[in-house]
Amino acid sequence: MLLEVRHLAIAYGDAIAVWDATLDVGDGEVVAVIGPNGAGKSTLINAVAGLLRWRAGELRLDGLDLATVPPHLICGHGIALVPEGRRLFTHMSVEENLEIGGYRGLARRTRLQTLERVYGMFPILRERRRQLAGALSGGQQQMVALGRALMATPRLLLLDEPSLGLAPAVVEQMFETIRAIHDEGVAILLVEQNVARALEIADRAYVLEEGRVVAGGPPSALLLEARIRQAYLGIR
Repeated sequence: MLLEVRHLAIAYGDAIAVWDATLDVGDGEVVAVIGPNGAGKSTLINAVAGLLRWRAGELRLDGLDLATVPPHLICGHGIALVPEGRRLFTHMSVEENLEIGGYRGLARRTRLQTLERVYGMFPILRERRRQLAGALSGGQQQMVALGRALMATPRLLLLDEPSLGLAPAVVEQMFETIRAIHDEGVAILLVEQNVARALEIADRAYVLEEGRVVAGGPPSALLLEARIRQAYLGIR
């Protein structure tokens, strides 16, 4: 198993955000985490990325205990995050934002080849590589954020609400891109409010409510549960 999350507990001071969460991501899998706002989904994915420390439990990447890895070195072990809200350097160019993603180890040595791969995936970014990232549309900025993560040549790509604030046509393109990245063998842990699209693309999914994993399994099995269909898809 590539990523193992075992009985993870994460708190902000005395406020518990995630409690006793257990889930897995296998090599080359797309695993979705769905749930209502405030359920702890972003907290969970930020802990995997090394942005938050956890109070109890274990995070292991290919058997490596991530508690032993300094946060700034986690990317070097094959994890890259596309954060909610993109968080680009808006006063830097598109290409400068992309190159920031490829500054470590093997990623640095293959930077030019990976940059060509990103431009092949998002041709509009090649056209606008000299423009300031802040001048792009929301969809184009999300392309930059995704391309920046790919510059790190990750084994595990973490996506936190990639469709947030995007027009429907752009959302469709974004999910096609996620599928293409998956087809290249990259494992993906996806946090997404667009439950229908997340379940379409996922090999497995987990439902997080009030900081706890309350259900998990193949999307087809989850969709047999009336409560999940009604709560997240509006199907009675």
